[in-house]
Amino acid sequence: MSNKLVAPSLLAADFANLQRDIELVNNSEADWFHIDIMDGVFVPNISFGMPVLKAITKHAKKFIDVHLMIVDPDRYIKEFADLGSHMLTVHYEACNHLHRSLQSIKQHGMQAGVALNPHTNVELLRDCIKDIDMVCLMSVNPGFGGQHFIERTYEKVKQLKALIKEEGAETKIEIDGGVTNKNAEELVTMGADVLVAGSYVFKANDPTQTISELRKMINK
Repeated sequence: MSNKLVAPSLLAADFANLQRDIELVNNSEADWFHIDIMDGVFVPNISFGMPVLKAITKHAKKFIDVHLMIVDPDRYIKEFADLGSHMLTVHYEACNHLHRSLQSIKQHGMQAGVALNPHTNVELLRDCIKDIDMVCLMSVNPGFGGQHFIERTYEKVKQLKALIKEEGAETKIEIDGGVTNKNAEELVTMGADVLVAGSYVFKANDPTQTISELRKMINK
């Protein structure tokens, strides 16, 4: 059984000390960097743009998991590949031609992820689940960090895991939003593979220790 992964979300990092926080993740037991790109249109917030991502990837020494919360993501697929993204996740709700978007991401040498908003049914991914490397289930409404976890997520993880098995796919399941030591174990038990943790890590007294404890908890 493969290791369950922890992906600290840089949206919760200290932007005035971004390099320090990137080094913190580099030197921790975290597996991935999770980076949210928001355009203020698809979600009511604006986060990092290309120049900041370029600076992050220059210093980051781990897998770069980029989550696009933007309209018309197809326009930028090549740019995100050029900036060093390893996994590029687009929102189901933002793609008119999801299959084409997934093909394009893979043609540019990245793994392809699809994110679902809390209200979006996992069944909508059945037709292309075998083309998806990872499904990111939003367990808060996308746009802002520090929100409360939506309890319905447990059921969605279970449904998605069943769908992946039924279709003979090898898709990973990522949970993004409100992840803490209170829900991490149950999420992994239900079938989650990657846990994104933002505020829980960066607002902790000792983020490195918090990452380590979370990772141990989900890999018992």
